[in-house]
Amino acid sequence: MSSSLGHALALPAPDIAAARRELVRQTARRSLTRRRAASRAIVVVCGLAVAVSLAPLAALATYTIARGMHALSVSFLTHAPTPPGIPGGGISNAIVGSAIVVGLATAMAVPTGMAVALFLAERRGPVADAIRFAADVLTGVPSIAIGIFAYAVLVEPFNHYSGLAGSFALAVLMLPIIIRSNEAAMGAVPRDLWEAGLALGARRARVVRSVVLRGSLPGLVTGNLLAIARAVGETAPVLVTIFGSTLFTASPLGPLAAMPLTIYTDGTQPYPTAQQIAWGTALVLLAFVLVLSIVARVVAGRLNRRTR
Repeated sequence: MSSSLGHALALPAPDIAAARRELVRQTARRSLTRRRAASRAIVVVCGLAVAVSLAPLAALATYTIARGMHALSVSFLTHAPTPPGIPGGGISNAIVGSAIVVGLATAMAVPTGMAVALFLAERRGPVADAIRFAADVLTGVPSIAIGIFAYAVLVEPFNHYSGLAGSFALAVLMLPIIIRSNEAAMGAVPRDLWEAGLALGARRARVVRSVVLRGSLPGLVTGNLLAIARAVGETAPVLVTIFGSTLFTASPLGPLAAMPLTIYTDGTQPYPTAQQIAWGTALVLLAFVLVLSIVARVVAGRLNRRTR
């Protein structure tokens, strides 16, 4: 390049300008070739990373579908379970039990988490920092430890297993996820909109309801639904709190069945019929979590378009 530049300086003025332009074109062409090669290499590496990360999920889904699809039928979803070793049982009690336990946990965790997230979005200081730190620590606590905590608080003192104890355990499990995701969603609302609402004379509650919650609604829906999707598949908390039941019951004050618990108990049975029920229940649970995740994305996308 130095020789080309020296040769260009020895030329007349018009030729010097043309030589400089040609030199710039050659340099830009070489740079563009290198950048395109680097871009293609990065795209290939990212594609391989995506394939590696999706491979376990695809293998899990394929294996679960192959093992569990033979158990699916209308009677499987609507009938109560039969004694071990007797074919023809269903998981209706487990579906109803999971709906009750997760529904009560959602009713406990979502309002509490949204209130705490709103406090963290508005306040600064050591108290807010301590709450954030506690939420981050609670996110990493093993679910079995949360289940034992719920057992010590609501099962052992009353000497009675109940769906309410399982709901409490799942609510504690969901709470840090809801707090952090809702705080991030509320933090995405421009601060100027908060201050503009207050400057117009609106009460703080009206600003929160009409500005903050409406602007952060897509993120709130996504975070809450993903927290529910995680809670519905947890086994350890319900294993030590709701005990399980082979009867069709809808009372949260007594033992209840749940799909994760059915998978655990039937999957460890020596009877092929029980293991088939476990695989069918796993497929139903996997489909429910997948549908819930898709619904969260679709609803968030539509709400994003509406709030623009």
